[in-house]
Parts: sequence; structure tokens; C-alpha cells
Amino acid sequence: MSPTERAFQYILTHTIPGDPQHILETFDHWSYHCEYLSNLGPQKGILERLIYEKSPLRVLELGTYCGYATILIAQLLPLGARLYTVEMDDRKAAVAEKVIRLAGFDDDTLIRGPSQEVIPQLKEKYGLSHVDFIFMDHWKRCYLRDLQLLEAHDLLLEGATIVADNIIFPGAPHFMQYVKACGKNNCSVSLTGYSRARIESLSGSPIGRRK
Repeated sequence: MSPTERAFQYILTHTIPGDPQHILETFDHWSYHCEYLSNLGPQKGILERLIYEKSPLRVLELGTYCGYATILIAQLLPLGARLYTVEMDDRKAAVAEKVIRLAGFDDDTLIRGPSQEVIPQLKEKYGLSHVDFIFMDHWKRCYLRDLQLLEAHDLLLEGATIVADNIIFPGAPHFMQYVKACGKNNCSVSLTGYSRARIESLSGSPIGRRK
């Protein structure tokens, strides 16, 4: 049994179905006291603040993992907003689907497959014409490639927000270099990257595509 599967068994017997906040708190308790999970934990306040500030209507999460951040984002979205989350690992995706369903959200928000294959299909296959908020929490080496794919397929709205986890440690140096060099197009995107060690914010970095 994998760590996420063990965590789900605990969640299933210790949480209140349909209560997203209680599910998140139960995840935190498991991670702190039973077995560490690389979910957001105490860093979730950063993501919460950005969701509140930006009130995005189309959100893309790359790297669902156990569904923790998916639930966190989903419960904060304004009415009429839509969340899509992508996970390539079938075992993690299976757990995440159950967690999302347990929290009371639609599990069809989860798309299984490698991000480099899913992103080019978002418009035609999944009906996602654009995104105004992206949370990257998958393989760090894929951050730059996937950002460029989003640009190439004209999926980023002007002023979109990109949240990239763990860009300080273990790091995504090529991604950071690309962002600091202003990316491909002259559009404004707020980029925040964080790790357990410290937080670095690059607000208003010109990157992304026009409407």
C-alpha cells in the first residue's frame, strides 16, 4: 500500500464526509503525526490568499497527488468557476478521485495522463479555452516545458497567476530563468514560488499570452 493509500484509509475513518476543511485538517494530522506526505501543510495559506485575491474562474492544477490542494482550491473558488487537475500516476489519481468525491466535489475534475499530453488537448477534448490560475506541483523539471506548452496553445489569459511549488528547493532553475527573462510574450502574470525553506515572490512578471 502506498503512502497516499494509507493516508486515505485514515481519512476515510477519521473525517466528516462532505466537509472539505475537516478533510484537510485530517490530512494535516496524518502527515504531522503518522506519515509525512508532501502536501501543502502550513504553506497552504499562500495558495488560499492568492485564490481569495484573484477569484479565478478557470483553474488548472498540474500534479494532483493525494487531492489535498485540489480540495483546498475547490472550496475557495467563486460560483461558476471550474477546476481541472492533472495527474499522471494512476495510483495517486485513484486516491485523489476518492478524496475529491469524499469532500463533496465532482471527481470528473481530474484528468489522468502526462501533462505534456493533456495540455495540448485541453481546448478540444476538455473544453478549456483558457486558464487564469495555474498551480504547478508536479515534476519540477516539467515546469518550464509545461509553461511553454500553455503559451504555445494560447491557454494563458493576460494577467494569469502561476503558483509554482518548490522552486527554491529542490528547485526549477531553468523555469526561474525563463520567468525572469520575461517568458515568450509581454503579458503580466503574478508568479509565486515557495518551498519549506523560504518564500520568493516575483509579482507582475511579464509572461504568458494575450487574450
